[in-house]
Amino acid sequence: MSRVRTVFANMSWLMFSQIITSVCAFVWTILTARYLGVSDYGLLGTATSFATIFGVCADLGVTTYIVRSISTDFDSEKKYLGNAIGIKLILAVFYLAVVSLALFILGWDNYTVVICFLFAVENVIKSFQTAMYSSFQAHEMMKYQAITNTLLNVLTFIFIVAVTFTNYGLWGITLAYIAANLIGLVYATLALSKKIIVPKPLFDKAFCKKLVIGGLPFALTSLFYMIYYSIDMVMITQFANTYATGLYNSSYKLINVLTLFYTIYTSVIFPVMSKLFKQDGNLLQFSFVKSIKYLSMVTIPIAIATFFYGGDVISLCYGNQYAEAGEVLKILIWTVCFLFINGACSMILNASHRETAVTKIYCLAALFNVALNFILIPHFSVYGASVATVISEILILALELYTIYKINQLPDRHLLVDILKVVLCASVMGVVLHILNLNLWLAIPVGVVVYLIAIILTKTFDDQDKLIFKRIVGK
Repeated sequence: MSRVRTVFANMSWLMFSQIITSVCAFVWTILTARYLGVSDYGLLGTATSFATIFGVCADLGVTTYIVRSISTDFDSEKKYLGNAIGIKLILAVFYLAVVSLALFILGWDNYTVVICFLFAVENVIKSFQTAMYSSFQAHEMMKYQAITNTLLNVLTFIFIVAVTFTNYGLWGITLAYIAANLIGLVYATLALSKKIIVPKPLFDKAFCKKLVIGGLPFALTSLFYMIYYSIDMVMITQFANTYATGLYNSSYKLINVLTLFYTIYTSVIFPVMSKLFKQDGNLLQFSFVKSIKYLSMVTIPIAIATFFYGGDVISLCYGNQYAEAGEVLKILIWTVCFLFINGACSMILNASHRETAVTKIYCLAALFNVALNFILIPHFSVYGASVATVISEILILALELYTIYKINQLPDRHLLVDILKVVLCASVMGVVLHILNLNLWLAIPVGVVVYLIAIILTKTFDDQDKLIFKRIVGK
């Protein structure tokens, strides 16, 4: 019971932060896109994607590794966190050097080079933030991570709004991100020092080597994931132009707002899964099954609704200059469904110490995605990139389910029945919305009501789910 309430408390804090973050991110995404225009917004997407692809060099998977390690061995926390910070100080220099070299090789213009480098600096700051988060996650004290996220996102929003009243353009937007993240890092460090442990860099050569080796599978997984999920913007710019990238980036940013929910869910559930695997493999599978079911209940109806109203969403958010992005959003929205389910699969594999298998899967998917982009983008531009991303997610799902089957953690047919019920309920909602042909504002409440009625009639939310809910709320 205490474990359920702890998870609920963490989810409550992070969901509160998620609401604020989503609202702020949604608004500043719209403001930024309208302020910069399609082409400059495309350049922004290229710069952030470029910096993200190389971002693994600033972490090497060390943060994910120490979350699992600290959650099962609190006595060694000082050693894990201290050496992780020490490693990150060295990696920060290495990362910026790699980014500079890559920019030099590509031969981009000075304006693009500087913007890309500044976003690389932002990634360094984020890397140290995640180090602080590792202790919060391991101790299941998400309150302080939630406050940090809220603070930096509110500040980002405020800074971006201020920039839109100036003529600083993309320079101002870039510096707004850096300033907000820097303040967030300061707060996270102070909160960690007061509540858990004072973060101090350590340089134990042997232990640092252990952390790097242990983190490499996570790093490679992250690298390959970033390649197939971020390189498309760079390739669109290379094979098309920044205008096309701007159309893609506008849809992509809306997808990112939705995926923030998954990020929070992962932060709460992954440490718990690691403990459950150590204590009871059956509890681990139970957590996995429920994760897939609940995530599917959220993402599938959103995807179907967006398929019918993608154009309206784009026009409402960005204006008519981004109208072509509506068709892109209708394709990209399906990545959310697969991303959430694939994420749950990756969590159970990582918690079961099968991170090497996850790395191999993402490696194959990354190569597959890059190959598809090379084939599709020159002929179909942003639409080809969108299709390539969705197909890559499907490939990952198939490979991860096969791997889970090999370790005897594959759920029985009941989960498949539940997912089919969710698809049926969401489809009924979609058909009703299509027949009624309502405007967007009426479609939202009508769609929610129809979906919930379908969930109740099909008993998708069963007695076991009701019991879990009652325990969570303390009844």
